Amino acid sequence: MKFIIDQQVEDIELPENLKLNTFLQEFHSDCPHPECSFGFYGYAFGQSPFHVPRLVQKALVDNAHKGQYAAVPGVEELREAISEYNKYYFHMDVDPDRIYVGPGTKELIYNLLEILHGTVILPTPAWLGYLPQIRFLKKNYHMLPAGVDKKINPQDLEKLALRLHDRQKILIFNNPNNPTGLVYSKKELEVIVEVCREQNIIVIADEIYAQTTYEFENFVSMGKIYPEGTFVTNGLSKSHAAGGYRLGYVIFPQHSVDVRRQFKKIVATEYTAVTTPIQHAAVAGFQISKEMDEYFQITRKIHEIMGEYVYEKLHEISGVTSTKPQATFYLLADFNRFTPEFNASKIPTSQKFSETLIQHPYHTAIVGGDSLVLERTDFSARLAFVDYDGKKAYDAFRDDFPKSHSDKLEFVKTNAPKVVSGLKMIETYFDHLLQNAESKIDCDFSSLSVVN
Repeated sequence: MKFIIDQQVEDIELPENLKLNTFLQEFHSDCPHPECSFGFYGYAFGQSPFHVPRLVQKALVDNAHKGQYAAVPGVEELREAISEYNKYYFHMDVDPDRIYVGPGTKELIYNLLEILHGTVILPTPAWLGYLPQIRFLKKNYHMLPAGVDKKINPQDLEKLALRLHDRQKILIFNNPNNPTGLVYSKKELEVIVEVCREQNIIVIADEIYAQTTYEFENFVSMGKIYPEGTFVTNGLSKSHAAGGYRLGYVIFPQHSVDVRRQFKKIVATEYTAVTTPIQHAAVAGFQISKEMDEYFQITRKIHEIMGEYVYEKLHEISGVTSTKPQATFYLLADFNRFTPEFNASKIPTSQKFSETLIQHPYHTAIVGGDSLVLERTDFSARLAFVDYDGKKAYDAFRDDFPKSHSDKLEFVKTNAPKVVSGLKMIETYFDHLLQNAESKIDCDFSSLSVVN
């Protein structure tokens, strides 16, 4: 029997980071070179390297017997804990009734896009998961390229909104930002919100990296600045290193009773509720405790140390620039200075660049610019600096935290050797690229196999 797949499903591609991860596993097993036994230098897959907090692990074990369905919006105890969590960390007084729990923020954003009418405004560069969802739902959308500072320009937002004739527009706003690692200040948010109020733009604020803000006191939630028009999503995956738990939440705007009623109808139809034991485990993660405070402080400090190291080493490569991360475990590197050399080596797109960098002898995985909703010929790339043993680094930091710049360098070299070696390999790649262009002889770049 031949099965016919719906065309809109055929048109959706596997997310680039997952495609890359699958390819890397296959490439590693097939690579004939004995020196490849180390695997690869992983800058592509954005997963926190740390352990799930002990309190959360214990709570999961203690609640594993709870097999009954939970309420559609989420377990009451969890919604109350999330409310207190937001009051304590983000200074937002949110009634638990405005909070819905879902199986990860990706699903919650999808559910919001399902029920909200209007054209979607997608700032770029962007996390690679937004666009496939928008396309799958057949939403009208427009890109909003970032300004020179890699942030939204409020004037550009206003100009775009004036061109759109929908009664309502939807801005997907990721802060702290993946892939740049940048954080918007309170003043920057206020100017953006002025435009949103004037142009009837509602905001889906993806704040999954909020707890990773290095100078945490500088983070301000869009939900605090624009409470009447913002849907805030957050969860366990990045702050609690629990992506596999698949638990997120959304805070609905003020005065949104009817929207919540429609949302409940949709999620009850699609997945009923989040796994009950996972919800009870999450209570421990969102409750205010000394142990969780320490966990957040240590993990964000290690992210900062790793980010500073990667930023500095990239800038030692002549012609390379990048954003300087203020949060997350990413930065956006700009390799466009090498465009002539890429073209001379028959590497016409950022996707081809990322494919050649994976190949022997470089074995380095990044996410190329076209996967970040940039032009295919934009040789920018996201680097995730998480390729190390997070539990080992966590324990080392807690036992003897690095104080000086030299201490931090030693900390990275000791605890993240693949991060260090991978940056050296990127430098080697560009040395070879320049040599090839200067000699005007086609090197192996043009004949390397590609990711299918």
